[in-house]
Amino acid sequence: MTKFTDLNLAPKVLKAVEETGYDTPTPIQAGAIAPALEGRDVLGIAQTGTGKTAAFTLPMITLLGRGRARARMPRSLVLAPTRELAAQVAENFDTYAKYTKLSRALLIGGTSFKDQDKIIDKGVDVLIATPGRLLDHLERGKLILTDVKIMVVDEADRMLDMGFIPDIEEIFKRTPFTRQTLFFSATMAPEIERITNTFLSNPAKIEVARAATTNTNIKQGVVMFKGSAKPKEPSEKRALLRKLIDAEGEACTNAIIFCNRKSDVDIVAKSLNKYGYQAAPIHGDLDQSHRTKTLDKFRDNELRILVASDVAARGLDIPAVTHVFNFDVPSHAEDYVHRIGRTGRAGRSGTAIMICVPRDEKNLEDVERLVKETIPRLDAPGGKAAPAPAEAEKSEEKPKRTRSRRKKDDAPEAKAEEKPAEAAPAEVAPKAEDKPKRDEKPKQERTRGGRGRGNDRHDNGPKVVGMGDEPPAFIAMSFAERAKG
Repeated sequence: MTKFTDLNLAPKVLKAVEETGYDTPTPIQAGAIAPALEGRDVLGIAQTGTGKTAAFTLPMITLLGRGRARARMPRSLVLAPTRELAAQVAENFDTYAKYTKLSRALLIGGTSFKDQDKIIDKGVDVLIATPGRLLDHLERGKLILTDVKIMVVDEADRMLDMGFIPDIEEIFKRTPFTRQTLFFSATMAPEIERITNTFLSNPAKIEVARAATTNTNIKQGVVMFKGSAKPKEPSEKRALLRKLIDAEGEACTNAIIFCNRKSDVDIVAKSLNKYGYQAAPIHGDLDQSHRTKTLDKFRDNELRILVASDVAARGLDIPAVTHVFNFDVPSHAEDYVHRIGRTGRAGRSGTAIMICVPRDEKNLEDVERLVKETIPRLDAPGGKAAPAPAEAEKSEEKPKRTRSRRKKDDAPEAKAEEKPAEAAPAEVAPKAEDKPKRDEKPKQERTRGGRGRGNDRHDNGPKVVGMGDEPPAFIAMSFAERAKG
């Protein structure tokens, strides 16, 4: 079996690795480190949670052991799709490079440009950044990438999902053609394959698992849920989530709950806290310092449940997560692989349970098609998730509220029979003949004008319609006769 000591890593790097308690590399690490140390481009394809970060961090630290960075000109560049993943890479670098003199900078949103500029001006060996913030510094003229010797793209498929591919291409163009590129992804979409063919030169391809597969040590399941009524569905779905958490009992020591929408993240977290569950939200709209504190509490077991958007689906290296609950079926099938990859890490077992409502069934089919397996259907705790037919009928029989206060039992036929009685002849309403004559005139004879000829309010004699039976003689005359006359 291959060990880290067999991979030609620098002694200082091996010492740091030994202190972390690891002595045997994962398959992606064993496959990627050796060609990376040889200076070759690397294309690594592996499931999330398989140790890809160390697969490029360890050889990068070894290769950068000699040399010194110049101001605003980093010697290596690591691109990550989210702030959390970038921070995770920075933590790994600090752990493995603590016996070296290498410096690093972290460029992510939500932090001060001024502080980042100060670090860049000193010169850094390793620059870890998200694409958006990196381009901001490049456009401000605060950064030059012409001295980059090693470039790493981590979670490339997530970059594609987030729309960063044009940014990645622009950044590639600003780096030297002679750079070494380490490219890692969990899936290989056609667009990702196009980029690798464009920017990688004869890469060593390491594929330790079929793309878009899930870990076999994760127990999966889905509950098919249908609410009793559309307005009640969200609250009933949250109630089902609480039942699923309770059903896992003591086995669920901590969990991450994923929602598709940021608004649902806040609502679900608030609901769980209301019912006595210790939960906190994390999504892209929250301040970076707040997100960092929340993650630290979750890592330190001060927080049991983390409710997250897909911002937390990548890069959260929290080994002891026992459960993942998908409150929604992910819109992108690839996200399912990364979501449930937050559990079952480092050889541990895990549980992933998903709730699927009727409108999400197509997304569920996409997920099963991607992972090439049928996710087992689970019964909701305490019986079926959908309401009993009798209850559904009862809700349908409930009379609808109307604006009118008339009784619902009044039939149209009854109203039709009453109508002739209301329009009774004169003997029923003997005083009708005393009404003013203007009311007796047909409605169609009235004109819009308040004054002038033909108005109802003034009796100007009989109205003239046309020219009568005897038209004037001149009308019957021809033009020639009129001219003679």
